[in-house]
Amino acid sequence: MDLSALVGELCAVPAPSGAEAELAAVLRRRWEPRCAEVRRDAVGNLVARVGGAGPRVLVQAHMDQVGYIVRHVTEDGFLLLDGAQGDRRTGPERRHPIGQPVRVLARDGSWREGLIAAASGHVLTAEQREQHELGYDDFWVELGLGDREAVRAAGVHVGSPVVFAAPTRALGEQLVGPAMDNRIGLAVMDALVDAVAGETLACELWLGATVQEENGLHGARALALAERFAAAIALDVGLAGDIPAVDEREYATKLGAGPIVVHRDTGIVYDRVLVQHLLALDVTAQDGLFASYGSDGLAIAETGSPTALVTVACRYTHTAFETIHTADLTATVELLRALVTRPLPQR
Repeated sequence: MDLSALVGELCAVPAPSGAEAELAAVLRRRWEPRCAEVRRDAVGNLVARVGGAGPRVLVQAHMDQVGYIVRHVTEDGFLLLDGAQGDRRTGPERRHPIGQPVRVLARDGSWREGLIAAASGHVLTAEQREQHELGYDDFWVELGLGDREAVRAAGVHVGSPVVFAAPTRALGEQLVGPAMDNRIGLAVMDALVDAVAGETLACELWLGATVQEENGLHGARALALAERFAAAIALDVGLAGDIPAVDEREYATKLGAGPIVVHRDTGIVYDRVLVQHLLALDVTAQDGLFASYGSDGLAIAETGSPTALVTVACRYTHTAFETIHTADLTATVELLRALVTRPLPQR
């Protein structure tokens, strides 16, 4: 399977924070025939030992995606939402959710199709039309079920996770979809297994697909507390500034220019020895410095494993139309292949 098709397959499997089991099962089926060991830990992380010998190296990406959670069902059967990340009182992102298809997780594990809706201009007052701030009472999910009892009978309840459900699609050499964060990291890890088949690994290579990154790095922290590695690479989407509204002095990173190796984000300065080693490998990569951003790499580094963050440039992060360039996927796989087939840097 090519990488673009794999990303599309993984993006089609919903995995809100705390409900990643369906996606973990897909990855487990893919990895068990190709890895020496595959297991799930007590909190739901999927951990695999690919093979090799020597210093233990972890390549990690999170399984969960951004979304919402049901906080109230109205008498007419509309779902009012809260954010699945952060505090409802800070307000939602106002520009992106309205009109997007969503899936809602029912008690029995099935998914209900819905749509995020808001009142249109024809029925709003002039004052409402001038309103610039969007609150969580200003949009809702339509399920088409008619009333509260029908919603309850369908298994939808307060606490049901809600995720974007738009399909992944190609725009030229770009891929667009609602869960690039972080299905691209999982796809790169999967492709790395094939890329090192027949190669001589310079390390004992491990993969970690973690839970609940988007609401507190919980899975990565649990994994890092249980394991230690000579080097760890967190994979995630990176911030791209190559759009009209962004000054390149803030973000000079671009789609199609190779993986971004991040020096610092909001939470941490990543391990300089490992970062410089990655940038010295014979794969074109970009230097990254991210604001308003964090990754599982923070939780891994805090427990004592030298950690770097490698990202695939992404436009429109945390929306239903996250956009990446396919060339960056293959380049990221090649960077990781180069890392794990050569000796780690001396300290």
